[in-house]
Amino acid sequence: MLSCKTIEDFDLRGRRVFIRVDYNVPLDEAGNVTDDSRIRRSLPTVNYALDHGGRVILASHLGRPKGKPEPKLSLKPVAVRLSRLLNKEVKFAPDCIGSQVEEMVEALQPGEVLLLENLRFHPGETKNDLQFARELARLADVYINEAFGTAHRRHASTYGIVQFVEAAGIGFLMRKEIEYFERALVDPRRPLLAVIGGAKVSTKIGILESLLEKVDKLVIGGAMAFTFYRYLGWPTGKSLVEEEMVDVAGRVMKRAWQSGVKLYIPVDVVVASGLSPQAESRTVPCQEIPRDWMGLDIGPATITLFEEVISDTQTIIWNGPMGVFEMEKFKSGTFSVARAIGRSSALSIAGGGDTDVAISRAGVTDQISYISTGGGAFLELLEKGTLPALEILKGKGGSHEETFHSR
Repeated sequence: MLSCKTIEDFDLRGRRVFIRVDYNVPLDEAGNVTDDSRIRRSLPTVNYALDHGGRVILASHLGRPKGKPEPKLSLKPVAVRLSRLLNKEVKFAPDCIGSQVEEMVEALQPGEVLLLENLRFHPGETKNDLQFARELARLADVYINEAFGTAHRRHASTYGIVQFVEAAGIGFLMRKEIEYFERALVDPRRPLLAVIGGAKVSTKIGILESLLEKVDKLVIGGAMAFTFYRYLGWPTGKSLVEEEMVDVAGRVMKRAWQSGVKLYIPVDVVVASGLSPQAESRTVPCQEIPRDWMGLDIGPATITLFEEVISDTQTIIWNGPMGVFEMEKFKSGTFSVARAIGRSSALSIAGGGDTDVAISRAGVTDQISYISTGGGAFLELLEKGTLPALEILKGKGGSHEETFHSR
């Protein structure tokens, strides 16, 4: 995947550098940015373009406005925050295509920045409408994709636009995502462990089957473990079980055994009488879940087991919580796994929205080697080993005047 060109491969002097960023950030009721971490992670690429004389055009989506303007989802507050972070004015366009926007782009001087309005205010963005993509491309001399979080989408600004620009590549954040993925799965230090949690086998089956071809150990936690219990004939009470995935869970277990992958599932479970912070709860062995109770976290014996597995590994991939960590009494499993991974000397890569939140709440953000910026993109990369937005960039370069010969 690193066959994609990067922003360093292009001469940006005086050129219109169109950077597809991921500024899908949370806003409060007053329209203020409440978490600017995604904006901050784009700054090395934006600053590189500015420092090298580029005329920078930034494009992003925000929320799901369903193809029409929605004032509450305007990117204008992002322009305000970005201006503070860059310590320079960030101009804001009232739209992302059209004659007025083109005039604003042409008026940009080297070292100046223009943020376009929400791409998803147009239905052509999510539909990958080629006319919309062509209009976006009219704003660009060099196209840089820095939005890993949307790299699994075939959208106009991440996929279609590449067909209409001469020079295209990736930014520093995208490159880092790819580099860590390749360090974990292409040429990892072994043993390689995958820790997969979350609610449903159905959303992770492709990932599980793909990982079985690569990992030495596989830990399964979260509610998805109960579908494996059902295959084994163990009682699950009122726990979440995907009946249609029971045979699939069995297939995963058989493939793990056949390929020599060590597979671990919870040996005890924290069960409760209901999904509520006030519900009565207790810990039971995995084969003794009461009929009217539901499993909501892994138990202390499982925590000890998983900690031992984690400690004896060199590379760790983690996606998905071990339980309903949002509730105080069911957070121990997820937080213990997070802290065990944080303590480990292994290369650790985590991804997925819930996983990111859990790491933050467990206080180990700075102890994880790399936390991916993409949820769905991270999962698809684990499953398929590539992403649409990266595939279309392969082999895409630029003219001799745009590409440095020295690289």
